[in-house]
Amino acid sequence: MSCRREPPAAMSSSRAFTSLLAAFLLLYSLGTLVSAQGSTNRWQTLSGNPPLVVARGGFSGIFPDSSLFAYQLALQISVPHVILWCDVQLTKDGVGICAPDVRLENSTDISFVYKNRVKTYLVNGVRTQGWFSTDFNFSELISNVFYIQGVFSRSGKFDGNAFPIMMVENVTALKPPGGVWLNIQHDAFFMQHNLNMRSYVLSLSRRVVVNYISSPEVAFLRSIAARVNPNVTKLVFRFLGPNDFEPSTNQTYNSLLKNLTFIKTFASGILIPKGYIWRVDSSLYLQPYTSVVLDAHKAGLEVFASDFYNDVPFSFNYSYDPVAEYLSFIDNGEFSVDGVLSDFPITPSAAIGCFSHIGKNAAEQAKVLVISKNGASGDYPGCTDKAYQKAISDGANVIDCPVQMSKDGVPFCSGSINLIDSTTVAQSKYSNLAEVIPELKKDSGIFTFSLTWSQIQPLTSVIESPYAKYQLFRNPKFRNDGKLLSLHDFLALAKNTSSLSGVLISIENAPYLIEKQQLPVTDAVLDVLSKAGYDKQTDLEVMIQSSNSSVLMKFKDQHNYKLVYKVDENIRDALDATINDIKKFADSVVISKNSVFPDNSLFLTGATDVVPRLNSAGLPVYVETFSNEFVSQAWDFFSDATVEINSYVMGANISGVITDFPLTSSRYKKNRCLNLGKSAPPYMTPVQPGSLMQLITPDYLPPAEAPNPVLTESDVMEPPLPSFVARAPTSSPGNGTGQSAAAPRPSGQPKIVACFFLTNLATIFTILSLL
Repeated sequence: MSCRREPPAAMSSSRAFTSLLAAFLLLYSLGTLVSAQGSTNRWQTLSGNPPLVVARGGFSGIFPDSSLFAYQLALQISVPHVILWCDVQLTKDGVGICAPDVRLENSTDISFVYKNRVKTYLVNGVRTQGWFSTDFNFSELISNVFYIQGVFSRSGKFDGNAFPIMMVENVTALKPPGGVWLNIQHDAFFMQHNLNMRSYVLSLSRRVVVNYISSPEVAFLRSIAARVNPNVTKLVFRFLGPNDFEPSTNQTYNSLLKNLTFIKTFASGILIPKGYIWRVDSSLYLQPYTSVVLDAHKAGLEVFASDFYNDVPFSFNYSYDPVAEYLSFIDNGEFSVDGVLSDFPITPSAAIGCFSHIGKNAAEQAKVLVISKNGASGDYPGCTDKAYQKAISDGANVIDCPVQMSKDGVPFCSGSINLIDSTTVAQSKYSNLAEVIPELKKDSGIFTFSLTWSQIQPLTSVIESPYAKYQLFRNPKFRNDGKLLSLHDFLALAKNTSSLSGVLISIENAPYLIEKQQLPVTDAVLDVLSKAGYDKQTDLEVMIQSSNSSVLMKFKDQHNYKLVYKVDENIRDALDATINDIKKFADSVVISKNSVFPDNSLFLTGATDVVPRLNSAGLPVYVETFSNEFVSQAWDFFSDATVEINSYVMGANISGVITDFPLTSSRYKKNRCLNLGKSAPPYMTPVQPGSLMQLITPDYLPPAEAPNPVLTESDVMEPPLPSFVARAPTSSPGNGTGQSAAAPRPSGQPKIVACFFLTNLATIFTILSLL
């Protein structure tokens, strides 16, 4: 998890640090700390009580591990009785400090402050080089060394705040209602340096309350077991890797796991990596759960699970959704762990307080629409039968079909007009059809209108992984599963699904398709809708979406259809005249996430008035695209898709979310913490846009960016669609849509009527086609 970072360029003074902390707590006042444990179901923990949330180093997923900001944030937005975790290290003069490892270089700037004091020691028998706490007096650390973020997947923008080293007593002084957990990782190492961790811990426990003490060393826990009050302090044996050796018994942790009755003689619980409970195979898919929790409970031991990080995926089964992962440990119907150790304590807090025991058929608590993005395209190739079936089973209210046109005039669903984006066409016999069409794409593509529907149907679909550059791939086991659907088949699927409230059909590139390819996409969509019976009153609402106003005007007289205008750029506002123009051709609007909460380098800078202004004009607002991968979210959302959704729904009052992971959004609508008003728990309160940005010191602020533009009338009013000029009939077989297939040409492109002296002939063909 840890990687060395460069040192801060400049550090603020302690006075500035205190001022920033006060400002942060004021900005991030997230409501009353109340519990939302509304479930009457008995928890399957050892005690029957809800699982505990242990904040490892505080909220170390955002702020540097063990820093005051990290501890304060954990207290502010977690369950009321969150437990603060401190990895205890001893300095040369015997002072206990909090740091995630005995080597300090990955969590502090010590390697840059004391460049020449690197040492090499044996740690558990392994030669280890670094800057060790045992080589420094506390006075050397507190005056010169500061915490920094040591994990590259997390932002280092807060490193300029001069986070001072925290003594253990500094953490206990915060008086966390849930208590303090001390982890002692290297007792044997400290003994080699004439430092007595046992004496330190026993002395500390006489002065302050320590609620939990854990260690992976049997000898250490046995040495203090008789000296601590078990009614005050619980001892927990921590398991490391299954094949690692416990130093005092020289047994592997896997072997010790088979002797839980022995562990019960000196500990009341065990702390195990989550992989001990749910194992994954070599492809990162879950295997059946093990019996370890049930076995430990039978032996009278509590079970705490570790290694929970929102920004380090564990299994593809969770679809990058950390709430889903926590629920598999606390609410699976078979067992529940007694607590979880997390770098992002807001997420298990919500899982325990809001999402546990609600059931798949729970009533929805929010009216926001869940609209799929190419079906459940986070789990299956977009716009395939599998993606749509998954979106339906996941609880989407509306499934979508981005309409593309085949060469023979068949409208079908695909997220891109370029087949390379969604199929293996580039590796097929059609690879020679690649071309560059600047109006559509700056790079080479194989476009839908270059192949007939019968040629497209057999192509192998490919799941898109938009964040592959971060090594975040989507569901590789099913990356080629599913077949593209024609619009006709899509509508038939929707009509036979009682759980849906509507369908959304999006149309883009219509002027090009009509003028350059002689493919009247709007007419084709109208025709298929009519033949499927959607032009009459049905139980399903039909939404027609486009970023081209002239497309929507084509459907204006079709009173059974709701028209959705998509703003295809980030905006900060819209003129009154622009909004009035939109109302002439649309019933609702789609905008980007950035148009609601603009950001700079993934830090929210504030909120716009776009949503309230459109809402006040009677235009519901749908926002896209909500994805589960943490890199798709601003830092303010704590690498948690649910926090992001909640902030847009409850904070910005949007009417719908457009998402490639419908399950996350549909589950959100059912959580029991909605509609609580001022009684909402802090972990289910919208974030305050801009609060994190204000904690970044000037030297670390990202460069200022130009503001998003204002949407003007000229942006939304498009010229009418070009007139359709029919193709000359060919001898190619019909395709079942009432249109003849165009004859293939070597270039893969249909011939364009370009000579002025053929205009009359083209007009004659148009008239004939209408007879």
